[in-house]
Amino acid sequence: MFDQFLKQPRALAAHHNGPLAEERRRYLVHCAEQQMSRHTLRAIVSYTLLIAKALRLANRPGELITRVEIEAAANRWVSRRSKGSRVWKNRRLGVRVFTGHAVRWLSFLGRMQVPAAVQQPYADQVSEFTDYMVRERGLSPSTVKYSRGAILEFLAQISKADLPLKTLTGAEVNELLAQKVRNNQYSRVGIRRWAAAIRPFFRFAEGRGWCCRGLADAVKTPPVYQHEGLPLGPSWGDVNRLLAAAQSDRAVDIRDRALLLLLAVYGLRAGEVAVLRLDDFDWERELLTIPHGKGQRPRSYPLCRPVGDAVLRYLQTVRPRLDQREMFVTLLAPFRPLCSKSVGGMVDRRLHLLGLSLPHYGAHMLRHACATHLLAQGLSLKEIGDHLGHQSLEATRVYAKVDLAALRIVSDFTLEGLL
Repeated sequence: MFDQFLKQPRALAAHHNGPLAEERRRYLVHCAEQQMSRHTLRAIVSYTLLIAKALRLANRPGELITRVEIEAAANRWVSRRSKGSRVWKNRRLGVRVFTGHAVRWLSFLGRMQVPAAVQQPYADQVSEFTDYMVRERGLSPSTVKYSRGAILEFLAQISKADLPLKTLTGAEVNELLAQKVRNNQYSRVGIRRWAAAIRPFFRFAEGRGWCCRGLADAVKTPPVYQHEGLPLGPSWGDVNRLLAAAQSDRAVDIRDRALLLLLAVYGLRAGEVAVLRLDDFDWERELLTIPHGKGQRPRSYPLCRPVGDAVLRYLQTVRPRLDQREMFVTLLAPFRPLCSKSVGGMVDRRLHLLGLSLPHYGAHMLRHACATHLLAQGLSLKEIGDHLGHQSLEATRVYAKVDLAALRIVSDFTLEGLL
């Protein structure tokens, strides 16, 4: 297969006779089956031979390779390359490219050394509480992930300070919270959210006898004033500028415009857009279903024409034919579904390109812009809450009833004359 990318006889012979030729050929076939571009496959041909020589893989059959060793070899290679006629202008980029190719190839061969798992303090207790959050409280995956991370971070902090959970006091917890403010410059809103994640764990721990009674109630947080944490998103005019900047025939713009419209028009969260599947778009009835929101209850919207047209254009001209049912995938092979972090990063980059001055630049800014726009148009808080999928104050984690007829009016009213 090397002859598909190499025409010079000497280069072709070097690859056929080089170390681990069969392993390199097998990996190349695998990458081609993943629909990687010809440019990427040509780079794989070059880098796998280079890596095999740099790490002396032929002399170490079956030996596992660590990431530290790969990065050391990458640094040596970049240093030698910089001294030659072809200078690698960005050393860090060179190391990253070499390391990336090596990790992927060696992982394919089963020769990457997996780092030993670090045992988190109180891991069993956190796992039990995580199961409780999912099964008993019905919290969304994103909420569970954040709470679990905050709890593990806090427990690691008390373990480092040699403070056993069994004898932990409220004063010690509050001092650790104050330390986080001093060291990490947390805002009042941030520390309040962080404390809100560990309080339920303390209540759960009190019931299991893991800590002293009353510990959850002893946790103090700074006061948060009304609207202090309200994000200031872009104006609706800026949202239209953002959409206009993605109006082109480039594949990345076609995909991103569909994403931006879903975020701005429906006020969806990044995670809700990332998990959308092909089946969530009912083209015959012109409905869009959001299967997994914060309350784990699906909700439906009328699929307005500008959004539908943008999604259809992405499906027809950009999205590759895949067995995966996720709507939005990466543009380069191996094709993978986009995650919420990728969606947020895309919005972040595009908002920065507009030169806007915002406190934050993620996907949630478009959700806030949507809510602000609807409020300015005179819609009631109930209608806005339904449109955004907000939870009711009376029954947490339960979405309000959605009136499709009313939402169709909301959708039409939102878009008329604006897109």
